[in-house]
Amino acid sequence: MVEITILKRPRTEAVLTQRKFFKKTARGKVIKVLRERYLRDDVACGIHDCRECPADALPFSGDKNHPSFPNGHFILPDTNVFLSQMDLVESPLFTPPIILLQTVIEEVRHRSLPLYNRLKTLTKMEDKKIWIFYNEYRSETAVIREEGETPNDRNDRSIRKAAAWYSSHIRVNRPPVRGQPPPKLPSVVLMTEDAANRQKAGKSGIFSISVRKYVEGMTDATQLLDLLAAEGSNEIEPTKAAAGRQALYPEYLPTATLMAGVKAGELSQGHFNANQYNYLEGSVPVPGFTKPILLIGRENMNRAVNGDIVVVEVFDEKEWKAPADEVVDQESTLKNDDAEDSADEGEREGDEVLVKESKFLESEKRTSEKQPTGRIVGIIKRNWRAYVCHIDSTSLTSSNATSLSQQTVFATPVSRLLPRIRLRTRQAPSLIGQKILVTIDRWDVTSRYPEGHFVRALGKVESKEAEQESLLLEFEVPYRPFGKAILDCLPEQGEKWVVPPKSESSPEWKNREDLRDLIICSIDPPGCQDIDDALHARQLPNGNIEAGVHIADVSHFVHDDTPMDSEAASRGTTVYLVDKRIDMLPALLGTNLCSLRPFVERLAFSAIWELTPDADIVSVRFTKSVIASKAAFTYEEAQIRKDDSHLQDELTKSIRLLNSLALKLKAKRMAAGALNLASPEVRIQLDSAESSDPIDVEQKVMRETNSLVEEFMLLANISVARKIEETFPQTAVLRRHLPPPRTNFEKLQDILLKRKGMKLDVSSSGALATSLDQCIDPKEPAFNTLVRIMATRCMLSAEYFCSGSVGKDTFGHYGLASPIYTHFTSPIRRYADVLAHRQLSAAIGYSPLHASLHSKPHVERVLDVVNRRHRMAQMAGRASVEFYVGLALKGRGQKKEGQAGEVTEEAFVIRTFRNGVGVFVSKLGIEGLVTFKKDMQFDADNYTITVGSTTIAVFDKVTVRIEVEKDRNTQRGRVKMTLVHPIDSAGL
Repeated sequence: MVEITILKRPRTEAVLTQRKFFKKTARGKVIKVLRERYLRDDVACGIHDCRECPADALPFSGDKNHPSFPNGHFILPDTNVFLSQMDLVESPLFTPPIILLQTVIEEVRHRSLPLYNRLKTLTKMEDKKIWIFYNEYRSETAVIREEGETPNDRNDRSIRKAAAWYSSHIRVNRPPVRGQPPPKLPSVVLMTEDAANRQKAGKSGIFSISVRKYVEGMTDATQLLDLLAAEGSNEIEPTKAAAGRQALYPEYLPTATLMAGVKAGELSQGHFNANQYNYLEGSVPVPGFTKPILLIGRENMNRAVNGDIVVVEVFDEKEWKAPADEVVDQESTLKNDDAEDSADEGEREGDEVLVKESKFLESEKRTSEKQPTGRIVGIIKRNWRAYVCHIDSTSLTSSNATSLSQQTVFATPVSRLLPRIRLRTRQAPSLIGQKILVTIDRWDVTSRYPEGHFVRALGKVESKEAEQESLLLEFEVPYRPFGKAILDCLPEQGEKWVVPPKSESSPEWKNREDLRDLIICSIDPPGCQDIDDALHARQLPNGNIEAGVHIADVSHFVHDDTPMDSEAASRGTTVYLVDKRIDMLPALLGTNLCSLRPFVERLAFSAIWELTPDADIVSVRFTKSVIASKAAFTYEEAQIRKDDSHLQDELTKSIRLLNSLALKLKAKRMAAGALNLASPEVRIQLDSAESSDPIDVEQKVMRETNSLVEEFMLLANISVARKIEETFPQTAVLRRHLPPPRTNFEKLQDILLKRKGMKLDVSSSGALATSLDQCIDPKEPAFNTLVRIMATRCMLSAEYFCSGSVGKDTFGHYGLASPIYTHFTSPIRRYADVLAHRQLSAAIGYSPLHASLHSKPHVERVLDVVNRRHRMAQMAGRASVEFYVGLALKGRGQKKEGQAGEVTEEAFVIRTFRNGVGVFVSKLGIEGLVTFKKDMQFDADNYTITVGSTTIAVFDKVTVRIEVEKDRNTQRGRVKMTLVHPIDSAGL
């Protein structure tokens, strides 16, 4: 009989192995939590050929390339190294073997989730030698927090103990051999930015070093030193101004004071929005006021960067002001500023820039209605990230290309919403004319600008590759190739995968309807490869019509809790640029196995309705299916086929039937108060798929078939939304569009009334739709579209939400006039649709719902990411169009003039300023700013600007000259506009 021995741990060990703490639940109940920690003595060190440990991730002698450690070394970084110097550690030039402690990983996760995710990615990089050592579970390295010790001090002690253990472990496992010279032992180097920690390490005999000192001794020091974060504190808590420097900004209040003030209602919290027309103004929308809180001047904006979550103090009502009517450009105001001096302007009396800025603030005339005004007193959360910039060549002190002296230069971000960033670099001359990535590290009260460090160069400005990458980085679009773990989730057969022959034993056919005989077709834009949806319609014997929407069954291939699912959730959406598509799913799925191509069998999720000839729904059912599309049309091809009276085949009849139903469905929507809004959509004509050079820009043509597809997609989305909300009332993935506050329309209403004598009723979506229909100028057909575009900008953005997180009365979609809505019809390119598919699949009993989709917090978290990615994808798409419009115009001008010429187009005035007008060129779908250097007569109340005897007002039609010049911010071709008619503004 086998003898079983039960080993009990001595009670004395409990102090080390048990962790007891109290925590408060969401309902306010205090509970005691007891955690048991099992210590062991077989946690491997990770060093190759260690006599005691089996793992071999780290080389036997470590790294011998550093002159300070001729016998080799391993580095053991503490938490602050990853928190402040992640760009350095990620660099391909930084390759020493790293011992990464469990304590450090946990602390990084606790302090910054984005950095924790970067750290996780770092550990999987093949060119890095990193070993994760679970020091909290090894008996010799585990520590417990002592009485009166802070968590930070306990972690520092734990890191020092692990460093000491590694040194002794290497010594013990490499004993001297009699008759041979003593072995050369590699050093274990504790890398820390904390001077106190280095001091304590020195007393314990542990070798420690700061990051800067370590990098200065490396062979690639010049390039790596630029990657170091600016020295100093990046804490949000107040820091005393450097001695001898005068503070330019007020100190932030302590975090505890901020939280107490917000709770008491004395302070307000919100996101800081910079003003693209005036860099000396910003605003913070807060729940307590209908209008955002206005911030005027640098001091009141107090070092906030666009997107930061800030706390504002609102001034007394008698100090409230109105936004300025002037365009104030930081380019011209700050052009003579010196990067070296701007760190401590407080020392310079009569500072030129300060004088200019204060003059602006004093002279600005503010004629419009006053709004709450205040100042920023603290930052809750910084939105700092890596920004796409270029080096401002005028800020260089030495332009000698071979000079390696360190210079302080200005990096100008692509986005006009961001301040210039000061950075110290040895590579400045070689970075001129390049797009670069820069991270902000700190912004002291004594410095006019934030300080940052260089991350990497992206390439030459205006080169398509650099522009494309900078655009993706600027809008935080994940564009890395899909990794092996993700590709391993794809079917093993790859492109050879097919729907297996129909049989009861086949898992693909289980509970699926065979719809292969239906006359199904798809209608998409030209060149569409990721075909999500297909349609069919046929007459029923009872006189009614059966219509079906068939959507790619993506959830059959993308399963919960797999690397591919996590990646799709992280990407959130496919991003469409003019000449490139950044896929949410690997191309094998998106453009092949899931794409509903014609003449091949595909798995689908079908919504099938029985409709009366008047398009009233009799019934709807949802089923997993197998379909075989009979054709793939473009919108134009489907339109031609529908209109050709000679064609009477089943497929054409099906399109006509779908179209007749779509017209009736649209009429019902419009009658219910749906809005027919507009956006400036243009199509870029490219030379060829290979060169992707733009030839011309044209407006998108909208056909009946566009509307046909749209109506059935809306019908499917609404029907699915009802079903999943009924089955999962707490966690259904839905989409809503909240009614805009009436104040959003005040300006547009006032302009329409004063300039055109038209009234805009915004009491409901139906009233707004009727008003918009009546905004017609018989002399100007494009006027109605312009008003619709301007009305669209007054709207709030639609968003995904979890049904249990908001009141049912806020479920509605304002623009569609539907009480409930979701996205179901594009799972190849939107992750929200994948979740809706999973919920619908469970609702019809086809498959069980994964536990995560029963969890409200989980669904909320995922949808937060998806909403953000969706917004960023839209902005990236628009920026891509803008870039290509510039290239096309440049090409068009060159063709006309044989040089970098100009183009003239008709435009509408959409905004007036004291020193310029904002115009919209509908033909090209672009906006521009025409500025005047001289002072004009400006009538803010009537939205007019008078130049000599000529008066220009909002909604006036003008002719503009369009040239493409190099933008100082983006360093790419920028569309510059000047008026040609009714006056020539070139001399103004």
